[in-house]
Amino acid sequence: MTVVLDGESLAPEDVAAVARDGARIEVAEAARERVRESRARVEDVIASGEAVYGLNTGFGELVDERIPPAELEQLQTNLLRSHAAGAGRELEREEVRAMLVARINALVTGYSGIRETVVDHLVSICNEGVLPVVRSRGSLGASGDLAPLAHLSLVLIGEGEAVVEVADEDDERLSGGDALARIGLEPLSLQPKEGLALINGTQLTAGLAALAVVDGERLVRGADAAGALTIETSLGTTATADSAIHEARPHAGQLESARAVRELTASSEIVEAHRNCDRVQDAYSLRCLPQVHGAVRDALAHLREAVSIELNSATDNPLVFAGDRVDDRASGTDRAAVLSGGNFHGTPLALRLEYARLALTDLAAISERRIDRLLNPNLQEPHLPPFLAADGGVESGYMIAQYTAAATVNELRSLGAASADNTPVSGGQEDHVSMSAQSALHARRAVENATQVVGAELVCAAQAAEYVDDAFETDDPLSLGVGTSAVYEVIRGVVPSLEADRPVHADVDRAAALLSQGLVDEAIARATGGRSERE
Repeated sequence: MTVVLDGESLAPEDVAAVARDGARIEVAEAARERVRESRARVEDVIASGEAVYGLNTGFGELVDERIPPAELEQLQTNLLRSHAAGAGRELEREEVRAMLVARINALVTGYSGIRETVVDHLVSICNEGVLPVVRSRGSLGASGDLAPLAHLSLVLIGEGEAVVEVADEDDERLSGGDALARIGLEPLSLQPKEGLALINGTQLTAGLAALAVVDGERLVRGADAAGALTIETSLGTTATADSAIHEARPHAGQLESARAVRELTASSEIVEAHRNCDRVQDAYSLRCLPQVHGAVRDALAHLREAVSIELNSATDNPLVFAGDRVDDRASGTDRAAVLSGGNFHGTPLALRLEYARLALTDLAAISERRIDRLLNPNLQEPHLPPFLAADGGVESGYMIAQYTAAATVNELRSLGAASADNTPVSGGQEDHVSMSAQSALHARRAVENATQVVGAELVCAAQAAEYVDDAFETDDPLSLGVGTSAVYEVIRGVVPSLEADRPVHADVDRAAALLSQGLVDEAIARATGGRSERE
């Protein structure tokens, strides 16, 4: 697969393809032409001798310091060195590659004033398996993700470190210069504006957010499946997914989750067997699945909108414009302009990432409540043995899986709202920052934790299915729905029925892996005639 970067159409799924699946990248010719035109305008401004931020001045609080022409190249090199001040764990492979493809696409929008060779070096690094070593902490989300992007960019000038991926061999950790040499590249000598263009942007935030969108949307679909299987095996009703209910309150996500429950449980003999029973209502964790899961879908859709815009935006500063792109009333100019602004500020992503994190926390919370209803002898249906243990008392079954789910939900609830914080920096010049990178890291944690909880629900619901026939006086086993039957089978493909106590962490890990790899999605699509994420 090849992802063509044009500065206009990069989608979260494209980021995931490059980050995870090894997709190669190319730059569209129209985008290259924009890069060349933008660089020509920068060189015109430099030749004019005019003082312009980012080209021939200092940075941040040092903005009023004029830099002599002989020191302009050193200015850009020093910028990368000084700003590579990150801390914390090193970013994972997919996180670095997501940041890298997002940064290239932002540069080829044609507002950054860099040379085409800088773009080509970045493309080669990505395509040839060079992973700059990037520390995960240090960004304030304004002026963009400075420290992580500086670590990323050091490799371009032959400094820093990189891991070089070698086919059929162990990866090698090399100096930036040696990593470039390994793929036949020379270090760059940065020209005016290029150092600032490389580090001044939101691409750590945007890259992580793109992965969170893809993973979060997949997880909600998996949670719909887990919840539908729980409804069936606990003898709940699917009448609460009736389209009439949801068309009376037509939130888009709610409509979609209700539709998913109907599709998953279609043709269920279990549902039909107790359709006219005496139970009036189910607990909220079952009855309100479409409303809660649907609200999570809507939150992720809100994040997707912002991420899709951000991935195809110019987010560094200053930006380089042709004269016909400039509003004379605001800029006071009628010619080609280099304008300072604040597109590096991560708040448009930070606030939606917080919203998504809260939504995923609630998704995990309702899933944990359904787990408890499957296991808890004070809540579960009579046909289910306490904690789904084959020999209760002697055995504990899946009792502690619910403990772990509860602890995981607690951890999610304890994650603070990073974007609500603010610490002025750079001598007070940068006096309001977004903390968007921390919001993105929290969103990634939310996806990871919620996946574990939903994985635990899948395991418990599949085990509960083993006891459903005990509730009915029939000699023939009753079938699950079209979709839930497929979900049960894919779980049983990696998690055998619990016939005696065993360490259950592996059961949950395997189910969570099915979710995160999209295999639950694919099983449902095959069974229902729908389309999986990969099609």
